[in-house]
Amino acid sequence: MNDRTHRRRLGQNYLIDPVILFEIERAISPQKNNLFFEIGPGTGALTDHLMGHNRKIIAMDLDQKNIIALSERFAKTEHEFIHGDVLKEPLEFLHKTKHRVVGNLPYNISTQIILKLINYLNGIEDMHFLVQKEVAQRICASNQFGDWGRLGVKIAALFETAILFDVPPESFDIRPKVQSSFIRLIPRANPMIALNKFLGFSNLVDQSFANKRKGIKNNLKKLEIDFEKLKINPLARAEELSIKDFISVFQTIDI
Repeated sequence: MNDRTHRRRLGQNYLIDPVILFEIERAISPQKNNLFFEIGPGTGALTDHLMGHNRKIIAMDLDQKNIIALSERFAKTEHEFIHGDVLKEPLEFLHKTKHRVVGNLPYNISTQIILKLINYLNGIEDMHFLVQKEVAQRICASNQFGDWGRLGVKIAALFETAILFDVPPESFDIRPKVQSSFIRLIPRANPMIALNKFLGFSNLVDQSFANKRKGIKNNLKKLEIDFEKLKINPLARAEELSIKDFISVFQTIDI
């Protein structure tokens, strides 16, 4: 397997555009004493921009060659470089101290990574990710836009989200076949649901979107919810409900 094929298999499209890297650094706005968790540092292009001012970086990459290279390059620092799969590795350090999470995420597993990080919500100050534009639109949607779906609903219950800017394919060394976007997720000061209730809420959202052609009452008919009392149109489809509507429905069954 040649290097290019190996990198495509791992979803490694390295960002090389210095202007975009500068814009990302400015959007993240690293501060003195920040603790960063970087997912997929690759060859360290973004890592370089996070360095300095008593900051510490924990970076995790699936490619051992990258971790070896970064460990040697920053051998005289306190930064940690971990070889591992972020979807499989325990991230217990996020339970101990708040971190700012950043990364150019592999596009095929970006949503899985973000959903896993929800389990560590209390250890996250904010998150900044480069993802496929289509995924960014789903994450940052609302019921006022066509991209509103189960992913956006789940994330909206716990995070304030925003698409900061788009990144064209030519900004990468291996050009992806899709457009990319840089997004920000900030944990809500007052989450709409408790973290220990998220699994139940997630299941409700999945049921609500089980059949997009059916109304919300039809999809949730086993739960016997009084939608009129909640002032929700029982014939409305899931994508027509706001995040507050979903929270109201969940509160009626979470008793």
